Amino acid sequence: MKKTVFAAGCAFGVALAALAVPCAPAHAQGKSLTLCWAAWDPANALVELGKDFTAKTGIEMKYEFVPWTSYADRFVNELNSHGTLCDVIIGDSQWIGGSAENGHYVKLNDFFDKEHISMDAFIPATVVGYSEWPKNTPNYWALPAMADAVGWTYRKDWFARPELRAEFKQKYGRELEPPKTWDELLQVSKFFSGREIDGKKVYGSYIFTERGSEGITMGVTNALYVYGFEYDDPKKPYHMQGFVNSPGAVKGLEVYKELYKCCQPPGLTNAYMQEGLDAFKSGQVAMQMNWFAFFPGLYKDPNVGGDKIGFFVNPAGPAGDYTQLGGQGISVVSYSKNRDAALQYIKWFAQPAVQQKWWDLGGYSALKAVVEAPGFLKSAPFAPDFLKSMAMVKDFWAEPLYVDLLLDMQKRVHDYVVADQGTAQQALDLLVKDWVKVFKDEGKATQ
Repeated sequence: MKKTVFAAGCAFGVALAALAVPCAPAHAQGKSLTLCWAAWDPANALVELGKDFTAKTGIEMKYEFVPWTSYADRFVNELNSHGTLCDVIIGDSQWIGGSAENGHYVKLNDFFDKEHISMDAFIPATVVGYSEWPKNTPNYWALPAMADAVGWTYRKDWFARPELRAEFKQKYGRELEPPKTWDELLQVSKFFSGREIDGKKVYGSYIFTERGSEGITMGVTNALYVYGFEYDDPKKPYHMQGFVNSPGAVKGLEVYKELYKCCQPPGLTNAYMQEGLDAFKSGQVAMQMNWFAFFPGLYKDPNVGGDKIGFFVNPAGPAGDYTQLGGQGISVVSYSKNRDAALQYIKWFAQPAVQQKWWDLGGYSALKAVVEAPGFLKSAPFAPDFLKSMAMVKDFWAEPLYVDLLLDMQKRVHDYVVADQGTAQQALDLLVKDWVKVFKDEGKATQ
């Protein structure tokens, strides 16, 4: 999730100052570890969880958390410069290829074998997405740390209003319920858009449109996947013609644009995670696309949480059920001067009891013992949809040069969806040309 960029010298904007988090007093040994991640609610939960590690080991935990807008700039530059700030890092899934091939992360296979940590104990999609490079090979560079995917929230209280339910049923011949398909998503979005609720004009849905880093790509893929988009030919790696720009992919891109045009609140032309949260909390939208990581906080919100909020998985399409993978793995930085202590933290974090507490505090465990345990589905109102989503995720490229691939897609998709340039077919045809060039430059066969 929040897959940002991975390339030396590639910055998306100003690097905001790191937000250091106060940590517990040092213990007798005088040892400490610095953990690097993004500044958001799950990081606060991790700080609370880390107090147990300090109590058990006497190792002081320090934290370097930065906003998502500068997360990649800050830490990718740190890795590329062989810096020693981070002992352990929760890095984006897209960083695995570059970090493995450039020697930034410690390979963990021998450590996992020694400590009897099995990747079979984790949700399969998180192992492939966060830990493996090359993909689908038993070469591990991270422990799955923060499982995540794109999901949806909706105003359950609006959907329950008798007058709206009656009007919707009369108009469409079915009940007003969370959409199960993208056709239904469009239908419900249009039903709410422009309507006045509690004296305020509202809109049907919020979707990602941000261009500068990864936002619109992380949004549009949720429509592309379910209409048949593939990154390449499963039988011929890096062959993209007819897969990236297939008829189904074109239709998915057109649907995403239709949803944007009909039902997005005005002005949200370059918007991502926070803008969606703000739109939902302020009562502007009936439905919102966002990452599951934010759902615990939304559920606790006094204005739109509790009985007022509901959750659903990314709607299906003609090609099936899919959603965009988010989340991160936790890795030991190879330049750390505290490697043994860092590995000790990984071992501790992998324990089932610690993983259970991680979930209880608001993190998202990828451990099967947690998510498949009796009672998990009732542990939070979004737990069933989270677990279902993690079984239908797909991810963006994790190639070492993925930054170029990402920026190409950001441009082509945003130009079509938001800027009204060309057709969906033209946008995806140009994207194929862009990506062919990237892979040719990398020495990988394409067409």
